[in-house]
Formats: sequence, structure tokens, C-alpha cells
Amino acid sequence: MRVKIGTRKSKLALWQANFVKDFLERHHGIEVELVKITTKGDKMLDSPLAKIGGKGLFVKEIEEALLRGDIDLAVHSLKDVPMALPEGLKLGAITRRESPYDVLLSRENLTLEELPAGAKVGTSSLRRQVQLKRLRGDLKVEVLRGNVDTRVRKLKEGIYDAIILAHAGVKRMGYEGEITQILEDFIPAVGQGSLAIEIREGDSDIERLIEGLNHRESYISALCERAFLRELEGGCQVPIGAFARVKGERINLRGFLADLEGSRFIEGEVQGSIRDAQEIGKRLAQDILVKGGREILKEIYGG
Repeated sequence: MRVKIGTRKSKLALWQANFVKDFLERHHGIEVELVKITTKGDKMLDSPLAKIGGKGLFVKEIEEALLRGDIDLAVHSLKDVPMALPEGLKLGAITRRESPYDVLLSRENLTLEELPAGAKVGTSSLRRQVQLKRLRGDLKVEVLRGNVDTRVRKLKEGIYDAIILAHAGVKRMGYEGEITQILEDFIPAVGQGSLAIEIREGDSDIERLIEGLNHRESYISALCERAFLRELEGGCQVPIGAFARVKGERINLRGFLADLEGSRFIEGEVQGSIRDAQEIGKRLAQDILVKGGREILKEIYGG
């Protein structure tokens, strides 16, 4: 049996695809081929994600290949996967979550609290930008795009005084020794740290091959966080974060929605049974909408 995995071409994406490839080869003794696909998000590196529309930027072309049958499964960063999947596709597995947090890398090894006023901090994410502004409104936040290697290089060249990246990607790319600070106070992106394996509905052979990659607690957390984001109809144009923790049979969800400047920052926290993971996500989203989130979304989307 030969299985084709669809992936983006970046080093991080290839690390993720090879992680799945190694599992399939080791556990099932099958031949696996990586099919590298360029997405719209890979081509448009000069514009902020919020400006070019976030939904499906890094997955659409890969999903089209999956629907055509050119590939058998796709490996994505879960945080890149839109809430609504194309008809005929589903998430077959969510891998064990790596650290979900954001991290700070700084040239002078200064923490966020120690950075001087006016220091340039690079990040591509509105979610990170608003949380940064709330904690250090005196810093200069600048847009930073590109893969992990490119972002670290720009930091070392002095274009930025510090940058904020996802801890999971930094670890996977071997830059953990460069981390100045783990930003545990930042609420992460929905699904940050997990990989999503997307397959065709009804493809029982592929589903059976990948079932050992599915991590129960990470899957439940993903259901909860994605239900929260789906209820808010959020994308890259809106600063939104959520983090669900599973402990035993209980789940705790913390989430927020903010305006583009971070001046209105509505957050909340709910908990309950893991059996109600998706309902808990919806409940927190509805609470945030009632507390002013609906007005923020209307302003951002021009509704």
C-alpha cells in the first residue's frame, strides 16, 4: 500500500508531515510519499494575514488536492484549519498537543517586562498584537511574516528587538535555546500546538491507519476551542484566543475577543464535563457576545 500525504513546503510543515509519515511507516510498514503543495498564504508573504483574509489561506489548495484524490490525507497545523470544512472532508485525527503557548525571543535576552519603551516587537497575529498592547502599550508592534527561520533571521539582523512565535513551532524547528520567555499569560490561538490530519469522509482505510495518532485529550480540547471560535465566526481578521484544558473528566475553557486596538478586551472562563466540550465552547462564546463582543464583530466586519 502506498499513501500520499499533502503538505505545505515550509520546513515546519515538512517536519509535521514527516512526523505523520514516520508513524505510518513504523506502525503499518507502508510506503508513504510527501506531496508538496503551495498555498495562497505561502505566495502572499508581504501582506498581514488580516488584510488578505484568513480563512483557508494555508489549506485550501491542499484540500482541493484531497478532494480530487491526488493525495490520501493532509497534515495541517490545527490553528490554520477553518471551522467549516469542505463537503466530503473531515478531521480524522488530532495529534497530542505540543506546548500551546506563545514565546518571546529577544536579541538582548530581555523579557517582555524588561524591554525598553519603544522596542520593536514583530508578530503576524492580531491575537498576539492586542495582548502585547495590553501588557506593554509603550512597545512598537510591527507586522512580521515568513517561516520560523526567516523570522529568527530578521531578529538576529536587528530588524526587530524581539519577536513572538508559537512555542510548538520553535521547538520543532530546533530554536528552543533561543527562547527568552514563555508567555503563559497570553491566551493561545485555537488549536495551537496540535496537528490536524484531514481525510475524505468514508475513507475507512485511511481512517484506520491514522487512528493511533489521535490523542483523546487534545481532540476534546480542539472540539471545545473550535466550537468557541465557530460561534464567534472568527477568522484572522479578529483578535480571538481560546485555551481548553482537560483534567480527568472535566474541561476548563478560557477565551477572549478584542477590538483591533485591544482597548476593548472581553474574556471569560467556563468549565464542565468533557461530554459537553462543544456546548462549553458555545456557552463561553455566547457570554462574550452578550458582554459586547457582538458590537466588536459588527465594527470589524462592517456589519
